[in-house]
Amino acid sequence: MISVLLKRKRNGALFECFAQGHADYAARGSDIVCSAATILLRTTLALLEKTAGIEIESNTSERGVLAFRIKSIDSKVELEQKLIFAADFLEEGFESLFKEYPRNGTFLKEQV
Repeated sequence: MISVLLKRKRNGALFECFAQGHADYAARGSDIVCSAATILLRTTLALLEKTAGIEIESNTSERGVLAFRIKSIDSKVELEQKLIFAADFLEEGFESLFKEYPRNGTFLKEQV
């Protein structure tokens, strides 16, 4: 089972996301639930890493773990808006995914 924890600031901006585990829906390499989770996480991380003014600390060191945290952000309104959108995107994506495949993942969210 995949476990995802999304942490948001009081204003809704993304602060941290931690995911670990495997969905066990199908064999490794053909698991659509793992693939969907991976795409949500990797795409969000890649776009944020390319955004000037946002510094990210990430952990992708082992298979089945993907975590990232916002270390710092320039004080620009558009960057906060981007982090709010990123958190909304992840929340909607994981809630939808695990609603359809409840035995294969859990999604938790916290406010920090």
